[in-house]
Amino acid sequence: QVTLVESGGGLVQAGGSLRLSCLASGRTGAYPMGWFRQAPGKEREFVAAISYNGASTDYADFVKGRFTISRDNAKNTMSLQMNSLKPDDTAAYYCNAPVIATLSGRYWGQGTQVTVSS
Repeated sequence: QVTLVESGGGLVQAGGSLRLSCLASGRTGAYPMGWFRQAPGKEREFVAAISYNGASTDYADFVKGRFTISRDNAKNTMSLQMNSLKPDDTAAYYCNAPVIATLSGRYWGQGTQVTVSS
């Protein structure tokens, strides 16, 4: 069992920034990890992913240039820095592992809500 807990969501105006964090615990391994999001009435979608050593990252086109994914394995944490936020970024954001080729793995966090006002 791997437990993932997100934090850092909140309410922000368009153009603002938020930093999301994910803390992993339990039977952790060398998993690639990432973020997904889901807005009401929409499918859950891939946002970003990062390899275990941080050497490789992948981003959805709609966040490229605005969001940055990172991780600190010594602290068992992963982060998503979100800049230039848009109202369309409003969604529940979920931490996930292992993320392979933009596809989600078996372990999910509980989600953290991001709301961007216009």
